Amino acid sequence: MKKTTVEALAKENAFELIGKEWMLITAGNKEHCNMMTASWGGIGWLWNKPVAFVFVRPERATYPLIEENEHLTLSFLGHSEAMRKVYNFCGSKSGRDYDKVKETGLTPVETEHGAIGFEEARLTIEGRKMFRTELKADEFIDKEALARWYNDQPGGSLHTMYVVEIENVYE
Repeated sequence: MKKTTVEALAKENAFELIGKEWMLITAGNKEHCNMMTASWGGIGWLWNKPVAFVFVRPERATYPLIEENEHLTLSFLGHSEAMRKVYNFCGSKSGRDYDKVKETGLTPVETEHGAIGFEEARLTIEGRKMFRTELKADEFIDKEALARWYNDQPGGSLHTMYVVEIENVYE
C-alpha cells in the first residue's frame, strides 16, 4: 500500500465504489483483526473534515473490534472474480467461526495508526472514529425502509452508524 492524499478519492464515484464494488470494513490490530463486507455507507465532508460513514449490525464479529479500537479501515478490492469471492466469503461467514484472513488469503498490512488494511486492496481508507449512534425504529420517517431492512428475519437488528475522519488514503 502506498500512501496518497485524500484528494485521490475525488476520482472515485462513491455510488459505484460502495454500492457496486463493495468494501471490507476491518477493525483490530496485527494481533487480532476481523473484516466484514459492506455495501452501505458514504464518503463526504462533515465538521470541516473528510469523512466516511458506515453501518454495522451489533451481531457482527467485527462490531466489538470497531468498538474497542480508535481506527478502522475500508478496503476496496476491485471487481475481479477472485475479489468478489473474498467479498462474498467475508459477508456470509462469521469471524467467530473462521479466520477470514487465512481463509481468503489476503495479506494484512499495518497502517500508520496501527489499523489493518490489505496488500491486495486497490484503495484503502484509514479512519478515526468521531461519532457513533444506534439507529432507532421510532426515528425512521420512511417506515417502508424500516419494514424492508429491519424485520424479524435473522440479522434484522438495527445498525450502529459510525462517522470516521479520513486520516489516510492508500493505493
